Amino acid sequence: MARNLQRTVFTAGDGVRLVADQGGDAKAPAVILLHGGGQTRHSWSRAVDRLLTEGFQVINYDARGHGESDWSPDGAYQLADRASDLATIVSELRVPFVLVGASLGGATSIVAIDRGLRPAGLVLVDIVPDPDPRGIDRIVSFMRGHLDGFATVDEAVAAVAAYNPQRAAPPEGSGLMKNLREGEDGRLRWHWDPRIIADAPAHHHGVVQHAAQALAALPDLPVLLVRGLSSDVVSDAGVEAFRLMLPRLELLDVAGAGHMVAGD
Repeated sequence: MARNLQRTVFTAGDGVRLVADQGGDAKAPAVILLHGGGQTRHSWSRAVDRLLTEGFQVINYDARGHGESDWSPDGAYQLADRASDLATIVSELRVPFVLVGASLGGATSIVAIDRGLRPAGLVLVDIVPDPDPRGIDRIVSFMRGHLDGFATVDEAVAAVAAYNPQRAAPPEGSGLMKNLREGEDGRLRWHWDPRIIADAPAHHHGVVQHAAQALAALPDLPVLLVRGLSSDVVSDAGVEAFRLMLPRLELLDVAGAGHMVAGD
């Protein structure tokens, strides 16, 4: 775990507890890290180290239904629920903050801004209002394909390698155990509530497309899109559609990275 981090628990309006790692000078500008769907806050571990070294305050949290955060007893996993969680987490900050959201985390950030949150900047990691549906379908198919879990961690490693063959396979699966939990039947299952994928992806994309209009109405908000050049989620067409909506959009392409930019 990154140095100088404190485990913090925030409580959302509906009682869901959100677990975060928080560190850095409380008076320094803050970076809020939001991981992608099916991931945990540990996907940002190296980024957290670098941000702390650069002098930022960092809050890196597990989204509801993921990692150490609570699963919603009511299955409340709409983007509006996630945006409310984000508002809770930043509510006590008295310094400028930047949102860095990957995939689902980026969508959450856009919806939160539409609902009135005002960051000093927004970094979207491989997500646009018009993602390539083929890439999204591949993600959802992967997430729905292993709901019965794995007998061993090696099986989980093989499943991830099959989904993302361009990434070098880890020598052993201990790191992946942060994304798994052992059930009463002894099988290993992903560390997220299966109900997070209950709705069709098109439903959430419609919400994001509508909310993204708020970005155009905030000309002083800098927006950076970080795209993996090997991504099957953010296409050239998706980038250009976003530019038409937001001409000031900045783009940073990362060679050798797919949709999971931080990990790749």
